[in-house]
Amino acid sequence: MPITHRQTAWLLAALSLFLILKLKLLPALLVGLLVYHMIHFIASRFAIGRLSGRNAKILSVVLVAGLVITLLVAGVIGILTLLRAEGGGPAAFMAKLAGILESSRSSLPEWIYSALPHDGDALKIHLAEWLRGHSSELQIMGKEAGHTLAHVLIGMIIGAMLSLYEMVAVEVRKPFVSALAERTIKFSNAFRNIVFAQAKIAAVNAFLTWIYLGVVLPQVGINLPFASTLVIVTFVAGLIPILGNILSNTAIVIVSLGHSFQMAMSSLLFLVSIHKLEYFLNAKIVGSQIKANAWELLTAMLVMEAAFGLPGLVAAPIYYAYLKSELKEGGMI
Repeated sequence: MPITHRQTAWLLAALSLFLILKLKLLPALLVGLLVYHMIHFIASRFAIGRLSGRNAKILSVVLVAGLVITLLVAGVIGILTLLRAEGGGPAAFMAKLAGILESSRSSLPEWIYSALPHDGDALKIHLAEWLRGHSSELQIMGKEAGHTLAHVLIGMIIGAMLSLYEMVAVEVRKPFVSALAERTIKFSNAFRNIVFAQAKIAAVNAFLTWIYLGVVLPQVGINLPFASTLVIVTFVAGLIPILGNILSNTAIVIVSLGHSFQMAMSSLLFLVSIHKLEYFLNAKIVGSQIKANAWELLTAMLVMEAAFGLPGLVAAPIYYAYLKSELKEGGMI
């Protein structure tokens, strides 16, 4: 049986998604898609696509693209400035967590105490071994940070150019180009469904965390350190389904442990309550978009992390949503 245009497009799409992870182009892809969808969202609100003149459309989209890119860059700079103003940045935050763990041993139950490193030197050794074991995943934060930043900027420009091209270009596509464009649209929709839905959930989590850390606890005379940092960490980590919440929750419980073991248990109880709400939101928002259960996303994340490390973990929900949309269209599920 001859290979059809659609089958060829599937193979090319699969190869492209593999190479994106292999060549470490995921940040550029995600930021490019984010810029593309944000421009479309704003343009649709102002009816730019229905402007009569081609030059008017081009000018409007260029202005919107500049606004979106400026807002994204300003947002990142603002977050980094806030983190540095509060505690000296991510390195100081991690050092603070390690110091809290070491100084809180006497207040911990025996079954927890026995499972932790026995002193500061042992903790440093443990962290050093973990960093060595995950050095490939942390390259994005090290020597390749400059390359990653360049890729992100190029991804922003490509996303803006694609949104401009789509709004002003009208053409008749050949069958293969149409099949390839269909794969691209499906992946773009999968990104939109996962990322924007997860952003809503992360925003709800961050808001409730701010209520707890910034309003409720100060009202009873408890002011935990790094409160603003923890809210930001909750939002950013919350963009990664399931695992991100585990990471942010761990940080909140450790900081609470610096106050007392009872405070840590109270924070844990609060976080469990939040995530009961999140399961409902996840089923309502993400589940309604791609019809995926938590175990499906966890399995996809486990496999992708094992194959590609941290980038695979981030890409897993989007890749899985895209795969599921293709399988549904083919009548396989």
